[in-house]
Amino acid sequence: MKKFLALLLAMVMVLSLAACGEKKETPAETPAETPAEEPAASAVKIGLICVHDINSGYDAAHIEGLTAACEELGIDVDSQVVFKYNIPEDETCADTAVDLAEQGCTIIFSDSYGHQMHMQSAAEEYPDVTFVSCTGDLAASSGLSNYKNIFPYTYESRYISGVVAGMKLKALMDEGTVSDPYVGYVGAFPYAEVVCGYTAFLLGIQSIVPEAHMDVQYTNSWYDPSAEGEAANALMARGCVIIGQHADSTGAPSAVQEALDKGTVAYSVGYNIDMLSVAPTAALTSAQNNWSVLYKATLEKFMAGEEIPTDYACGYADGAVMISALGESCAEGTQDAVDAAWNGIKDGSLKVFDTSKFTCQPASDGSYQVDADGHVTSAFGLDTNGDFVADSGEAIENGAFVESVLRSAPYFSLRIDGITELNNN
Repeated sequence: MKKFLALLLAMVMVLSLAACGEKKETPAETPAETPAEEPAASAVKIGLICVHDINSGYDAAHIEGLTAACEELGIDVDSQVVFKYNIPEDETCADTAVDLAEQGCTIIFSDSYGHQMHMQSAAEEYPDVTFVSCTGDLAASSGLSNYKNIFPYTYESRYISGVVAGMKLKALMDEGTVSDPYVGYVGAFPYAEVVCGYTAFLLGIQSIVPEAHMDVQYTNSWYDPSAEGEAANALMARGCVIIGQHADSTGAPSAVQEALDKGTVAYSVGYNIDMLSVAPTAALTSAQNNWSVLYKATLEKFMAGEEIPTDYACGYADGAVMISALGESCAEGTQDAVDAAWNGIKDGSLKVFDTSKFTCQPASDGSYQVDADGHVTSAFGLDTNGDFVADSGEAIENGAFVESVLRSAPYFSLRIDGITELNNN
């Protein structure tokens, strides 16, 4: 038996040696395989500077948006993205941007308007790093090729949320519950971004209830749940039955829900996030931004080595803005009205800032002109000297104010009739 096994092993060795000596029929011109080049997605390192954190609806939308964009592009969020939270709009932002650049971030985003001058300072110091202010208006005038601005067409979703509010307001008036179409709005600051949003909101309401009018109460903070709740309560005390907001917390919707539970006729339209969890019967909807669309478009160009536009903006047609689910208290027929308005925006038949739909008092600063009826005939969209008065860039085209075209960040700052700012000092 041992002799048989030894003989068998010898035969296997002979066959193995013969096989090793055979010449394979591989063409000589076929090159040997080489490792594939590392994809661009694995090389990029990203920084995001947030003015608050995930508890702020606005910051949450940015965090979730960048995360979703990275996942779509094959960028590992855990190892390739550095998040910086609760960074104030002061020199801390500049220091944070420098720290991210020193950590090897090749593209750095910030999410708040007041960050932009500090981002510009860092861009000057690190010319090989791209800096993107997700709300800002300095990139075009900076002269820097590595400094950019991006922003969605927020006014579109504001208008649509106004349509939702208008449908509810009309239902309340039709049933005799409300006689005065009085609306309130909790605003962060009297900046163009806020003014543009609340004006679009009222115009959406007025598309359903033309006689609607609105008061705006400022909190002078982007995120202050207590102040936002107090502002909502003050507006409801004045008789406002719908409370909109450009503020980043759930303070206003929570206050409206509490008032509704106690018997006050009041409903809420939020911003950034679905407010139904804190205002299940008071919340009608929220205007929302899908930041992943803008982050993805910017990162795609960056990774491809293509020039990123100095100003980039897009809206509903590209999936960049939307509203949240309609609440149970919405009026019958609201979805149909919303669908019709979205279709009008998409096909261009509905212009949010159609100058025939609103009037203004004559401008004392020369930033716009009106006809005898108060309709705007000409308006500047840009401020070139930093005095907060628009002095260049014609914004009226074909009977409408064109927003986020001359630059990405909102510049509609006209104060139209029917809106009162209660504390704009």
